[in-house]
Amino acid sequence: MEYHFTTGSCAAAAAKAAAYMLLSGRRKDKIVIETPKKIPFHATILDIQMTAERVSCGVKKDGGEDPDVTTGSIVYATVSYSDRQEEVLPGQHLVLIDGGEGIGRVTKAGLDQPVGNAAINSVPRQMIEGEVAQVMKFFDCPFPLQVIISVPGGEEIARKTFNPRLGIEGGISILGTSGLVEPMSVQALLDTIRVELHQKRVLGKDAIAVAPGNYGLDFMKNTYDFDLDQAVKCSNYIGATLDMIAEEGFSRVLLCGHIGKLIKVAGGIMNTHSAEADCRIELMVNAALSAGLGIRDLRKLQGCLSTDAAYEILLDAGLTGPFMDIVMDRIHFYLKKRAGERFVIECIVFSNAFGLLGQTPGALTLLKELKDE
Repeated sequence: MEYHFTTGSCAAAAAKAAAYMLLSGRRKDKIVIETPKKIPFHATILDIQMTAERVSCGVKKDGGEDPDVTTGSIVYATVSYSDRQEEVLPGQHLVLIDGGEGIGRVTKAGLDQPVGNAAINSVPRQMIEGEVAQVMKFFDCPFPLQVIISVPGGEEIARKTFNPRLGIEGGISILGTSGLVEPMSVQALLDTIRVELHQKRVLGKDAIAVAPGNYGLDFMKNTYDFDLDQAVKCSNYIGATLDMIAEEGFSRVLLCGHIGKLIKVAGGIMNTHSAEADCRIELMVNAALSAGLGIRDLRKLQGCLSTDAAYEILLDAGLTGPFMDIVMDRIHFYLKKRAGERFVIECIVFSNAFGLLGQTPGALTLLKELKDE
């Protein structure tokens, strides 16, 4: 099986090679490290720059068949003797790690690293420290070594990641818990949602807005002067996100979304991915029947391919008011059922074509609270 390796593995391999070259004075074109999964990484060392005081070299990130925005980037490590005077116990080796060009810096609490640190996560730090210390032990080096990790072009790459939303400024993060690149999974997305929720809670937020995505960004801005981009994006995982919100201890939640997604919640569906459930029109037919839509129009509605087309039939029939009352009542019922006694939840449903469609009784009050924070 062919494995591919994270930015954390690349950083650790580059750091180990640079430390070896600094302490031995000899070039090292290949290096092997062991990842947390115990899979060895045989890395090719690139762009070696050697002096007696410092060594710099890089390892190319290869995401394989599951490439991300960092694939093709070169992760560099520069290793030098540190001038910091710190007491080191016999047999210990001090490795000081920081970020350089293209590595983000943490500006908000609630992340893996404290505010002010380079965005090099805990496991990559442990890998770098362990691999460099191994070399230091081999050469019996008693002096602290400084390791600076950098990724040229990282600031530009970071604009395509979650880093700006999370308060990581100036570059990418050095990531990885296993050391291996694994295909993007549902769990990876849920982990990202949890990080953002946790960060907002650490920052003192008690109320939170959630949205499936940025669909409706202009509507929310123009109608309510609310930047939907500030909401936590739950994608299709509404139920799982609500559970995480409860675990983090939020007391009030506003869910905002397009009817094409949230109509499914009116049927108790908490994973709105079409592969899981796609009964949008069926739920609209059911609510339209209760609202009094005639049989001929019900049949027309049943043949619609989009929620906007179905809504237009109700608009022509003058039944959007009672229809949305029924829909919002059902959405609120299932949201409150999922929330239980854990938090208060409100909801706003809109359409890009028709604007505001419905809202639960306390939605606008909660929206005002969120805007005023």
